[in-house]
Amino acid sequence: MRYAADLHVHSPHSRATSSQLTLPNLAQWAKLKGIDLLATGDFTHPAWFAELRDNLVESAEGLYTYDGVSFVLGSEVACVAGQGGRNRRVHVLIFAPGLDAAERVNAALANLGDLASDGRPALRASPRQLLELLLEVDERCVLIPAHVWTPWFGLYGSKSGFDSLAECFGDDAPRILAVETGLSSDPAMNWRIAELDDVAIVSFSDAHSLPRLGRELTVFDGDLSYRGLLESLRTQSIAYTVEFYPEEGKYHHSGHRKCGVRMTPWEAVRQGERCPECGRKLTLGVAQRVEELASRPARAQTREAGLVRGQTGRPPFRPLIALQQLIAENVGRGVNTKGVRAEYLRLVCEFGSELALLVHAPVGDVALAAGERLAQAVENVRRGRVGLDPGYDGVYGRVSAL
Repeated sequence: MRYAADLHVHSPHSRATSSQLTLPNLAQWAKLKGIDLLATGDFTHPAWFAELRDNLVESAEGLYTYDGVSFVLGSEVACVAGQGGRNRRVHVLIFAPGLDAAERVNAALANLGDLASDGRPALRASPRQLLELLLEVDERCVLIPAHVWTPWFGLYGSKSGFDSLAECFGDDAPRILAVETGLSSDPAMNWRIAELDDVAIVSFSDAHSLPRLGRELTVFDGDLSYRGLLESLRTQSIAYTVEFYPEEGKYHHSGHRKCGVRMTPWEAVRQGERCPECGRKLTLGVAQRVEELASRPARAQTREAGLVRGQTGRPPFRPLIALQQLIAENVGRGVNTKGVRAEYLRLVCEFGSELALLVHAPVGDVALAAGERLAQAVENVRRGRVGLDPGYDGVYGRVSAL
């Protein structure tokens, strides 16, 4: 079976998230986006966990449904601890094989931090300590390092991360089944890291609001069950991932936001890692950090039917631009305006889902439904003919298909 999964989402109980991230709304938007499996997000938060227990209906082994959408018990937590002589702050995704297992996980984590303070709690534990605790609770639990290249909170991040999985997890590193790319990197950048050759590279949205669901996702081949999900991760049974253009991510290039300074990795190496305007240290971008840790050069890539392929044996990926963003660019209005949202809903209803329109719909059908200009934008995205203005130091980049 082939299914689309977004396994990094949040609830209204996480900081800086929308109050609209309720179960009914999550299920509705999953259908609009074409997502078959969602993580619950924030199962560590007591109030959200109570809501999940009261409303989810058990379906396949280890999974639940709400209004026809499948859910897996998943949450993001922050590991905050000293390791190797440095203070580390690393975000990870954790998954449990059902509500009862998640309840036991919560009981164990309550000793490490205040779970009620935030849907993404800060825990007094290293990623390795957390992994070992999870496996003691239930050997079927899974830990996936989140947005691994983000400067401050990624496992490979330049500010407080590690230089390798082995440095972080020691001899537990083989228990890491997957890493999440994050918005500022794509699979091709991760293919350059040799230690990830036997690790699944997955992508999810980290959605803090409903429209951002599915902006990155992973299409798995396998059984739609908890055991099937684990097996797909172990065997890299991934049809493809949907990716943000990494240049659009807000940490792709190095720079200093306050001074408006942005540098490519090579410019930063040549000019030094300090801002030429004020002398403060630059925030090293994901592209530069990949160059620092890469064990092989970038490889030539090919694009076929919108899929990007490069390293033999690795699942391909599909760079996309969100449909609402394409509509907004087409009509010259803000992405969150009522008119853009109405047109988005109309088109999604006509084609079945956003993913169906962006990936599978014939361009001619898109032209009939939405006009030649939007159809051309969809075609440009599929062919990779886009304009890019890379992000840096917390500033999102810009991508244009028209």
